[in-house]
Amino acid sequence: MRDVLRFEPIYQDRVWGGRVLESTFGRTLPAERPIGESWEIVDRPEAQSIVKFGTHKGSTLRQLIEARAADIMGPKWPADRRFPLLVKWLDCRERLSLQVHPPAAAAAELGGEPKTENWYIAHSSADAKLLVGLQRGVTREQFERAIADNTLEQCIHQFRVAAGDSILVHSGQVHAIDAGNLILEIQQNSDTTYRVYDWGRVGLDGKPRQLHIDQSLRSILWDDFEPAPVRGAPTSGVIASCAEFTIRRLVLGTGERFSVHAEEQPRVLSVVSGSVRIGNENTSASRAPFGQVLACGENVLLPYAGAFTFSAASTSILLLTEDFCG
Repeated sequence: MRDVLRFEPIYQDRVWGGRVLESTFGRTLPAERPIGESWEIVDRPEAQSIVKFGTHKGSTLRQLIEARAADIMGPKWPADRRFPLLVKWLDCRERLSLQVHPPAAAAAELGGEPKTENWYIAHSSADAKLLVGLQRGVTREQFERAIADNTLEQCIHQFRVAAGDSILVHSGQVHAIDAGNLILEIQQNSDTTYRVYDWGRVGLDGKPRQLHIDQSLRSILWDDFEPAPVRGAPTSGVIASCAEFTIRRLVLGTGERFSVHAEEQPRVLSVVSGSVRIGNENTSASRAPFGQVLACGENVLLPYAGAFTFSAASTSILLLTEDFCG
């Protein structure tokens, strides 16, 4: 498996979505629809990434893993086990609902899936914020009263963000994304979300969106106070580390290179600023054609069996997601 796996995005209508993926990344979006999410890498029953270039063009991620699990995920990966991450862009034209994803124990009781996720801020308006965790000292009783009083926002920890910032949001942390953020979300392969509050908004059908107050109250971590983001910095380093994955930020100057070796682990490479070429003059064309460019906004899967070299076509920031096969 020598190909960098590049997939067709799957666009999702969301009441809070917009058209920023079009203006920022030069993509062609479905016309006149609020596109809130672009699922970049996904292996779920309801959504499958499809390879858009190369030897495996037209194959789904599920088909590739079933046929070549050892090459893509490593020799111990069962062919019927799904890819463990879901990678997506979020275009937040409006504020998202206040929500929570259940921790593993609550998920088992409620019939859902846990979801720890990392948000990397690619672009942010001047006054945009994130809402993550509780204000220090807020109790469950105060939280429930605030739901009834429509004062819940006062219970949630809020902070301003800028491009380059990121935060790891664990299952059980109550959270929302403010309007004006373009975010790369790298998460566990889950789509369980419990909405506890939606700011009085209606959905695309004109009706109030469903809330899941009981499930939310059973899922929230009541001792989770005021988590801090990782602020952007012009240096390489780890920006997220948890049991589910590790994310490293790579900052490359024009012409700088980095390589990944074969038979170490599969990885996800995300270009969040600039662009990179696959291969170099000393790499055979059969492995990685020199000059093939990954543009800003692309997210690709680097299979276990592949060895790849990347060269920055301009000053670039990349995210390398690893350690998700444990």
